[in-house]
Amino acid sequence: MKNKKKNKKPQVYVAMCGDIIHHGHINILKIAYRYGDVTLGLLSDRAIKSYKKDPLINFKHRKFVFQSIKYIKKIVKQNQLDYVPTLKRLKPNYVVHGDDWKKGVQKKVREKILVALKKWNGKLIEPRYTKKISSSLIKKKL
Repeated sequence: MKNKKKNKKPQVYVAMCGDIIHHGHINILKIAYRYGDVTLGLLSDRAIKSYKKDPLINFKHRKFVFQSIKYIKKIVKQNQLDYVPTLKRLKPNYVVHGDDWKKGVQKKVREKILVALKKWNGKLIEPRYTKKISSSLIKKKL
């Protein structure tokens, strides 16, 4: 039994809407995968509606697509934009999110995550946001 604990990979949490998956999403997941086992917090339709327009693809179908991505070990439903309830339950070693949320609607979400992570010495990893791509931009072009 001791070996299993020794070899246990760090736990990494990434939350996404994933309404329209693009290379920016894959970049974040690939980076997160380098840190350990990735749990994807897939935002519920209600959580997405709390700060964006209605998702084009419902939760069940978004989950189905993400299940085929090799960088993801597990998917949990995140029922609100606030990550903290899920983070308290999972206590991941790392949370990975693009650096685009330091201002704007998600700034307060980020601040709450930093406070929560301190409680179990977790770390926030913020890779550079993939420029010129987002689900919102794709939707606008459509």
